[in-house]
Amino acid sequence: MEKILNKKNLPRWIKGLKAFQVYAPSRDGDIWNYALIENPEDITLDYTSTVLSPKTIVFPQREILLKFGTSNDGELEITETLPQQDPSVIFGVRPCDAKAVFLMDKVFGGDFVDPYYWNRRDQIILVGLTCNTPPSPNCFCLSVDGSPHSKDGLDILMTDLGDRYFMESLTEKGDELFNLGKKLFEKPTAKDIKELAKIQADSEKNLKRQIKNIKKIPSLLKDMFESSYWDEASMSCLRCGICTYLCPTCHCFDMNDEVAVTSPIKGQRVRTWDTCQFPDFTMHSSGHNPRPDKASRLRQRVFHKFYYFPERYKNFQCIGCGRCISKCPVGIDIIQVLDGVSDHGA
Repeated sequence: MEKILNKKNLPRWIKGLKAFQVYAPSRDGDIWNYALIENPEDITLDYTSTVLSPKTIVFPQREILLKFGTSNDGELEITETLPQQDPSVIFGVRPCDAKAVFLMDKVFGGDFVDPYYWNRRDQIILVGLTCNTPPSPNCFCLSVDGSPHSKDGLDILMTDLGDRYFMESLTEKGDELFNLGKKLFEKPTAKDIKELAKIQADSEKNLKRQIKNIKKIPSLLKDMFESSYWDEASMSCLRCGICTYLCPTCHCFDMNDEVAVTSPIKGQRVRTWDTCQFPDFTMHSSGHNPRPDKASRLRQRVFHKFYYFPERYKNFQCIGCGRCISKCPVGIDIIQVLDGVSDHGA
């Protein structure tokens, strides 16, 4: 389903979504992140990229899985605490970030379905926005089978045509939102369709960075597990974890029990984000650590995204958003790391 929405009607459409919480990019100083929007008039989609992706809504940094304790009689009591997500719409999602959610769906779905993830995910509608203005200088989505107008994971894709948006509904959820504002939409003309094609084609020309030999990377990595290259590539790493905490597809987590020393005992099991870049991530209770140094941990991150994940899910586990490059305090560049794989593994 394709429609045209005049920009002045965007707030009117959003006001009609009374049954939904609405998230959109919100600016705090020079930083953009997703936030709940109370007034649709406050929504602006004139931004390049958020620091944190919609992953923070779909898969929050911290969540309580269950509560436990003892009764007055000393009996153990356990209560599951599945999240109760209100129906929500996230506006202005960049196509790479929507693809990240699409990849997360693979991880938390499949043979072992995570009910905590899906209780939220099933209630969330993603409304994307084509990157038809120059993206972050470190974007490289074309190298990892994405594009500035990719539709993976999206329910609606919006493309800015100047004074109006070209709207494409991609799922039944998208159709539902269209129907809630159907009086505001117009049918696209042949000129609109032609303009859309030009804008989307031109958007790919704005991407300046790419990974060389990307198709060969998985096979090259297969023979580089013991390579000394990882010592070289990881030399400046601070083990801060910024690369993984900002990554829209990293999904590793830890679980801890928080217990109040009271009578009766009360506590809760909490899931929090974790990262393979931390020394304790693979520490065994015996004291043995199979990834004891920075080299083995950087190797794991690269292997997971460009060898293990493609082998299992047929997709790279990187969307090319460039956040890990832009925010790394010591300038580690995943594109340069992978180009080094091509040079050392050839």
